[in-house]
Amino acid sequence: MSTPVVLFVCVHNAGRSQMAAGWLRHLAGDTVEVRSAGSAPRDQINPVAVEAMREVGIDITAAVPQLLETEAVRGSDVIVTMGCGDACPIFPGKRYEDWELTDPAGQPIEVVRQVRDEIRERVEKLVGELQAA
Repeated sequence: MSTPVVLFVCVHNAGRSQMAAGWLRHLAGDTVEVRSAGSAPRDQINPVAVEAMREVGIDITAAVPQLLETEAVRGSDVIVTMGCGDACPIFPGKRYEDWELTDPAGQPIEVVRQVRDEIRERVEKLVGELQAA
């Protein structure tokens, strides 16, 4: 079986999708190919998201917000959107999930920690489903 490709998409690709990508890399290692992108990417990752992930031992400082490209969606097996649903192209045969999560932009660290922990729970569930498939 080939390695599943998971794409996390949010508007700015600076918070939620980057934290989710960090969690998936941490929890699944090289058993999953991880991508993330945004419909309107910022120029840098949210520093509060970086700090929240650093607290749990995950370094996302090297990640750079990427523009969502149609090819990235076409080349992915699972597409997880986080508040940008309409911007993401739909292709038959792909698995789509929409995760309703608070946008960490402009939020204090306490709120970002809650988002981080909720993302971890969802990523753990996703990893279990991918490994069972």
